[in-house]
Amino acid sequence: MTKQTFTTGQVLTAAQMTSLQQTAMGGGSTTAKTASYVLVAADAGTVVQMNAAGATTITVNTALFAAGDSVQIQNVGAGVCTVTAGTATVSTAGSLALSQYEGGQLYFNTTSAALFFDIVQSSGMTNPMTTTGDMIYSSSGSTPARLGIGSTGQVVTVAGGIPSWATPAGGGGMTLLSTTTLSGTSTTISSIDQSYQDLYIIHYGLTNSSADGNQYFKPNNTSSATFTFTNQGTTAGAGTFTNVTAQGMYFMADSNKIKMTDSNNAWATTIRNYSSSTTYKPFNIIGAFMGANGSRTALSSNGAYESNTAITSIVVVLDGGGTYSTGTVKIYGVK
Repeated sequence: MTKQTFTTGQVLTAAQMTSLQQTAMGGGSTTAKTASYVLVAADAGTVVQMNAAGATTITVNTALFAAGDSVQIQNVGAGVCTVTAGTATVSTAGSLALSQYEGGQLYFNTTSAALFFDIVQSSGMTNPMTTTGDMIYSSSGSTPARLGIGSTGQVVTVAGGIPSWATPAGGGGMTLLSTTTLSGTSTTISSIDQSYQDLYIIHYGLTNSSADGNQYFKPNNTSSATFTFTNQGTTAGAGTFTNVTAQGMYFMADSNKIKMTDSNNAWATTIRNYSSSTTYKPFNIIGAFMGANGSRTALSSNGAYESNTAITSIVVVLDGGGTYSTGTVKIYGVK
């Protein structure tokens, strides 16, 4: 119903009462439009409904509506309808562009200024998710973006300034860095990964083709750095050795040589802080071997590689002649 002026004693018709009731309940008569439209004074209190397949506008001008007047606007067409300020001012906290099935109330607070209260706005954030477990994050320009579900055991981390899935680094976990078969009188294991805290080395299955003797590690094939360590053997091999330079870290260090035809000889060595270029490297060796005298010996050796140079290679050396027939060294990096 368009806005009307009533006089005292006037009798309203049933149609007028029905229209007033519709207006009071937020309805009012509906004017269907299929093309862009400029509001007129008679639209006060009515519903202007746009129904067009293409884009349209509803233009608002001054001096047509009194303060307190309102116009309901709806868009049922597929084309976007935009409420446009002509000579009047139109303010809103939402959007003046109405997609299909959106609408709102145009309320005039003066004859030249209106507020638009959007009732439905479905054109907010576009949901980019497609799969159960997906997440949304803000990409450049605060645009919603999809982070697809990761794999079992992965965690969300940041790479290049955006979130991503990654396999977590295990605290204290070990990673196999290399497996080396021993041969000759010595074997060099080079290019040791420097991204770990400690090295854990398994040394087993050792046999010598011709002689009993000893064996040892030489970090960086050094002959100048010193080692200070103590051996503790249950039946042999006890002693303290200071400033050993020629050999390195012994697996046995006394006159009781290792029986190198016993393939059950095995050791485990831990070298701490191996990648540091500022500190010494503490180490410990534990193992068991058959001595040349026929005695099974358990060995525990603790000491330090007195060098500030990072360990990037290890040479496994025989002492006493012969060559390796068999033997394996596995190196693990420890976080």
